[in-house]
Amino acid sequence: MDIATGTRASDAERAHVVEQLSRHLAEGRLDLAEYDERTAQVYATPTREALAVVLSDLPKLSKSTAPTKPSRFPIWQRIEGSAWFGVGLLCLGIWAAISLAAGEFTYFWPFWVIVPWGAVLAFRALTGWESTTPKHIRTM
Repeated sequence: MDIATGTRASDAERAHVVEQLSRHLAEGRLDLAEYDERTAQVYATPTREALAVVLSDLPKLSKSTAPTKPSRFPIWQRIEGSAWFGVGLLCLGIWAAISLAAGEFTYFWPFWVIVPWGAVLAFRALTGWESTTPKHIRTM
């Protein structure tokens, strides 16, 4: 809906073009130096036409590559939960093998591995403790 040629670009339009450039960078169409150069060009240009020139040699992005809704649990909590589950299964397997070899149920020692670790993970998940990005990562 340009009224005339030379219509000035808004900050929101510039941010949208930079977001598109970021997606092209992530998909490997741009290298970091070219991305940096084009981003500087986007913020230096005053008109919409010049913004279109920045993207002119790149294909249109489909809407299907839009970012998905983030998980309730951060990636590090999902990794820790997977480790807890795997170690718990390993301990149960060792206990079951020992019990079978002994011919009777032995002391259920996996309890001391599974329950305390699981309680800490459950506490952190339910209270939201450590559910945001750490400060040292946000500042970079």
